[in-house]
Amino acid sequence: MFRNVAELVELAETRGCKISEVMIQQEMTVTRKTREEVIAFMDANLKVMEQAVERGLAGVKSHSGLTGGDAVLLQKYIQKGKFLSGETILDAVSKAVATNEVNAAMGTICATPTAGSAGVVPGTLFAVREKLNPTREEMIEFLFTSGAFGFVVANNASISGAAGGCQAEVGSASGMAAAAIVELAGGTPSQAAEAMAITLKNMLGLVCDPVAGLVEVPCVKRNAMGAANAMVAADMALAGITSRIPCDEVIDAMYKIGLTMPTALKETAEGGLAATPTGRELEAKIFGIPLSKGE
Repeated sequence: MFRNVAELVELAETRGCKISEVMIQQEMTVTRKTREEVIAFMDANLKVMEQAVERGLAGVKSHSGLTGGDAVLLQKYIQKGKFLSGETILDAVSKAVATNEVNAAMGTICATPTAGSAGVVPGTLFAVREKLNPTREEMIEFLFTSGAFGFVVANNASISGAAGGCQAEVGSASGMAAAAIVELAGGTPSQAAEAMAITLKNMLGLVCDPVAGLVEVPCVKRNAMGAANAMVAADMALAGITSRIPCDEVIDAMYKIGLTMPTALKETAEGGLAATPTGRELEAKIFGIPLSKGE
């Protein structure tokens, strides 16, 4: 068992294996299932993610009307070839958006680590698949690696927007994805940890302020930015760039920031974007609530 990122990296280096393998072995121990059973379960999760991306890229709309269709717009934009960002990053962004649009449309997704942050891990995975051509087994390992880092965050900080703000949801998801991208690209366990640290420390303090209390605005676009953040951080780590603050300390900082964050900014829809005039107007329109005087 590992309790933090330092121990996770040490186990992988000592055993001479990938971080994904450490997580697989831990799952076998904890669940008392065979390797084949553990792999099969994660493969089922991968299928759900793949279907969600495909559905989102085909175009969906949420029942509230707040979100939908942006993943399609991005793919059309990419096809024009006049984009300013890298194609792989934009592809990751579009697939992250696609997944969260499916979630908003009440479709089936896989929480990674939560429903509100479900787009980052699959979005980046299916984007880098086009570049790295991984096997199915390697794609499953990608999910185990992201899960290993998510396991550490969940046990040492929080993955809940209600407890720690969006830094705990999209921030954690982005760090998880960055670490997994590094491993898939051939990076070391240590580089995966650096990618997690670089990603997460650049999302510290991110608030959770869902308009109308729905996991749509700004949640979908935050997954988009989280995917882009993960891709860039992975490249930085693979280039040999390190975080001056160790990964475990970044996670601890996130936890402490979450403790001091006002309740209004932790998934209550009482502050931030949810409390803007437009945010309140959208809430009133969706739920048929008359605006109070002064709003």
